[in-house]
Amino acid sequence: MHPPYWQQATLELSAGDAVLKSLIARYPEVSIRSRGDAFSTLARSIAGQQISVKASEAVWQRLLVHGTVTPETIASTAPEVLRSCGFSLRKVEYLRDLAVKFLDGSLHPGLWQGMDDEAVIDELCRVRGIGRWTAEMFLMFHLLRPDVLPLDDIGLQKAMAAHYQNGEPISKIKMRSMAEAWRPWRSVATWYLWRSLDPQVVAY
Repeated sequence: MHPPYWQQATLELSAGDAVLKSLIARYPEVSIRSRGDAFSTLARSIAGQQISVKASEAVWQRLLVHGTVTPETIASTAPEVLRSCGFSLRKVEYLRDLAVKFLDGSLHPGLWQGMDDEAVIDELCRVRGIGRWTAEMFLMFHLLRPDVLPLDDIGLQKAMAAHYQNGEPISKIKMRSMAEAWRPWRSVATWYLWRSLDPQVVAY
């Protein structure tokens, strides 16, 4: 099921950008989807940091062998078990800090739907290992926010360079300026630009 804004977003982006029009026509059946669980979405984002989608999925599947991923289960799982799933020592620390902050009330997931993007980012960045990129993935994939532009995302940088710069590197300043035309649907534009590099649908 597409997010409620998806059809309007694709129509408006197609009308204003030839590259996006082509990509949207190429992938008519895909969209961002939420898995519906805030903790596992954030844990998946940590798992995916600095590794490929395929490697990240392999690590996650090994983790699932040990049971449902919840704050309680992660907090009670021995670090060496998490390491055996493929998490680096640092990522184990990040996962456990995330679990503790969910359990001790440091984070307020019940309030996130009503908070603006920057407020959610600020709160999430209090967790070790969660920076702006991870928080932006959460905004896009869990809260389904329609207008996120993850400037630090390597895939988005590559796609914009390929489609709008003849393959030449593109600065974040140029990316931000170019993406102004995509407001208020920058998440949707990003999603289709990702698809131009890898048609595999990613979900956190």
